[in-house]
Amino acid sequence: MSAKNLLVELFVEELPPKALKKLGEAFAAALANSLKNAGLAPSTAAVTAYASPRRLAAHVTDVLAVAADKPVVQKLMPVAVGLDAAGNATPALLKKLAALGADASCVASLRRENDGKADILFYDSLAKGATLAEGLQKAVEAALAALPIPKVMTYQLADGWNTVNFVRPAHALVALHGSEVVPVSVLGLTSGKATKGHRFEAAIDPVVIADADSYAATMLKDGSVIASFAERRAEIARQLAAAAAQAGTNLKPIEDDALLDEVTALVERPNVLIGQFEEEFLAVPQECLILTMKANQKYFPLLDAAGKLTNKFLVVSNIRPDDASAVIGGNERVVRPRLADAKFFFDQDRKKSLESRVPGLAKVVYHNKLGTQGERVQRVAAIARAIADSLGGGSLTAHAEQAAVLAKADLLTDMVGEFPELQGIMGRYYAQHDGLNADVADAIEDHYKPRFAGDSLPRGTVGTVVALADKLETLVGMFGIGQIPTGDKDPFALRRHALGVIRMLAEGNLDLPLDQLLNGVFAQFTGIEGFQANHAALADFIYERLAGSLREQGYTAQEVDAVVSQRPQRLGDIPKRLAAVRSFSTLPEAAALAAANKRVGNILKKVEGAVEAVVDNALLKEAAEVALHDALVDVVPRADAAFVTGDYTESLSALAALRAPVDAFFDGVMVNADDPALRANRLGLLAKLHAAMNQVADLSKLSA
Repeated sequence: MSAKNLLVELFVEELPPKALKKLGEAFAAALANSLKNAGLAPSTAAVTAYASPRRLAAHVTDVLAVAADKPVVQKLMPVAVGLDAAGNATPALLKKLAALGADASCVASLRRENDGKADILFYDSLAKGATLAEGLQKAVEAALAALPIPKVMTYQLADGWNTVNFVRPAHALVALHGSEVVPVSVLGLTSGKATKGHRFEAAIDPVVIADADSYAATMLKDGSVIASFAERRAEIARQLAAAAAQAGTNLKPIEDDALLDEVTALVERPNVLIGQFEEEFLAVPQECLILTMKANQKYFPLLDAAGKLTNKFLVVSNIRPDDASAVIGGNERVVRPRLADAKFFFDQDRKKSLESRVPGLAKVVYHNKLGTQGERVQRVAAIARAIADSLGGGSLTAHAEQAAVLAKADLLTDMVGEFPELQGIMGRYYAQHDGLNADVADAIEDHYKPRFAGDSLPRGTVGTVVALADKLETLVGMFGIGQIPTGDKDPFALRRHALGVIRMLAEGNLDLPLDQLLNGVFAQFTGIEGFQANHAALADFIYERLAGSLREQGYTAQEVDAVVSQRPQRLGDIPKRLAAVRSFSTLPEAAALAAANKRVGNILKKVEGAVEAVVDNALLKEAAEVALHDALVDVVPRADAAFVTGDYTESLSALAALRAPVDAFFDGVMVNADDPALRANRLGLLAKLHAAMNQVADLSKLSA
């Protein structure tokens, strides 16, 4: 029988908007995979997902009415067990065949095959291919069971007796193979051709789908529904751009993919309208107005060419009346109290200075093992003061300490209480209102940066110092009480904090040795009951994050391992070290020197106790060891001088001259000589070589 395209649609009440896109994709993928696994659809079958606020659907191409029969090979038992001396079936074989639905009549056709130990009996048969009705029933059930449902509802069916569980009550099921209905039952529904269109604007009710391929066109024409999530999203984006151009020259809607996805999940046939509010509200920080419009109303604020908020916004409506003035007016009326609340919060908050709010942090619990926000602020301020002193002191220290003390004060404001996403941002506005130094105000906002991967770093040194202090306090504190991330669990975002510290130290090229930095932070937790100074574990955690970040930037695992395994203290040096390693790897001598370095390291590891890099010239007997020592005397000062100035590429390049004497040494010198003094001297020579070769990076990591 020839293949036809298949359409399955489940019509439900309004689905959770933030989950709709994933639900649609998961439903289509699971349905198609089940059909493919059953042999009802080829692996090349095209799958199209549809998802609107009130439906999940999938279109699958080239679906068979009946799957092809499948050959089945069943291993039975050894011939010696299954057949007696006369070649007749034993009771054991007959019992096995009966379990497979066969009898003694097939004994003569059993296949024999040697498995290397004995002859084995095999039963070959054909399994009837599944019908589409059977396969689709299982596929729909499997697809519904696998949906990533945020929260399940239990609801009563129309019969008044039975209940089912699903994300939302379901009201209709369409299952079409070409133009034929495939009999399927799920969630108390039986499949047919009829569904529902737009709640208010459908041209026909119910909407009847003639065949699988006409689904999207029929839903649009008769149901006034754009069934495809992607097409509906693109249509909203197009209308937003057109409405912005209509609203004014150089205006553009705010870019927010999450908001666009959510609005796409709220409407079935979008209609973008232009609204506006009183200009007096623009006196409130635009972040507040933008957030309340986006979060509470799902509006798209309009910005001018400079990125400044205007008093106009765009509404994505689900209806298209001839006169939209009532819809626009209703939305303007609804948003006004929201903006008035924001203005009220802003005005009230400015009646108290940030500094006056700081004592209140002593009443806010930060963590039951680490104390209050007030105690935390004291630790962060002390850490910031120490970091600023290391970077030059003076006004930097004064401003960093002041910003650290005030950085969390906006947590006690009405605005941040209403919109936690604005913490830091509002602190900056209130600091400016209090007449504080611009660097201090910026640092209050920027101490949360970078908030996410790819986010900008703090805009100034004061902000960098406070951001470092804040993130290091969090890392040290949580590690000290055993809150170490495991697997996917990282409730305190410690991985993000570690990457933030790494970026600020590396990209800012700050002269702050990591171990020294951590020691200073750990000192701030002295006296806290149950706190463990887990320095080594935290350092390992940071270097692991560093290695992962560098690999994501395109460095090879060998290059990263060579540099990071040395635990460089100044993270700002790492890009130069990696560049030097990459340059060194291109030298003809690189592979041989890397292998030699690995060999030297293995030799030194086997020696009990530390080997001092000290050589007694009088004990240099062999020509090869004399030559190696002379080469080191020549090369090491040049490599060291380049290393001290930060020219790591030149430092590694100087080592190329060691290849020939190193090769000659291993060819002609017995390191483990019988004479203890001679052996110790040769180990000292290797220790000196090892130290010279591993200043910039562990070159043995470059050895294959």
